[in-house]
Amino acid sequence: MSKIFTIGFARKTAEDFFETLKDNGVKKIIDVRFKNTSQLLGFSKYVDLEYLTREILKGKCIHDRKFTPSEKILTRYKKNLIDWDGYEREFEDLMKYRDIDTYIADNYASQENYCLLCTEPTPENCHRRLVAEKIRDVLGVEIIHL
Repeated sequence: MSKIFTIGFARKTAEDFFETLKDNGVKKIIDVRFKNTSQLLGFSKYVDLEYLTREILKGKCIHDRKFTPSEKILTRYKKNLIDWDGYEREFEDLMKYRDIDTYIADNYASQENYCLLCTEPTPENCHRRLVAEKIRDVLGVEIIHL
């Protein structure tokens, strides 16, 4: 069975982050964050992440906006206007609107050794878990949260 990985960069040093990816054979990072350019992101700022992925993993990093939440969903969640269950429902609706099943089948069926990247240190309350589960449902892959 093919595998996909997920990882959050929060509470990780660059060394821990990249060693974990290397140890698992990851060659491609799929950045699923809505915002990835802030100076506060340290090594995970997209331009730096792209460079470090190329140099350390000898791989690629891409920002796939089809897998990002909308600004509206993020804002509503951060302002406590919706709880996690509401976030999940709204994100699921957004994925349906984006016809994400077809997108996954067309763009990810032949890819291997990739890892979905987001901020949260664990996947429970992170949309990367929802994306990974959708990919699993479409492609029949195993999910490994790093």
